Amino acid sequence: MKKKITIAAIIILLLVLLVPIPAHVKDGGTVVYGALVYRVSDVHRLAIQGDGYEEGIIIEILGFEVFNNVR
Repeated sequence: MKKKITIAAIIILLLVLLVPIPAHVKDGGTVVYGALVYRVSDVHRLAIQGDGYEEGIIIEILGFEVFNNVR
């Protein structure tokens, strides 16, 4: 019985840590998928300098940026 409770607690903890919640940013179409452990940003926004848009993906794990191809 104790083993089943432990397994259920681990599954619930993993769901809380790894299931992303989407958030839409009002900057032109950026969507941020965030969980407690990681965050993935699908960037689509107006460029600060020049004409056009900045597009790409930013991936952060535990607050550290591991991938960024926004152009």
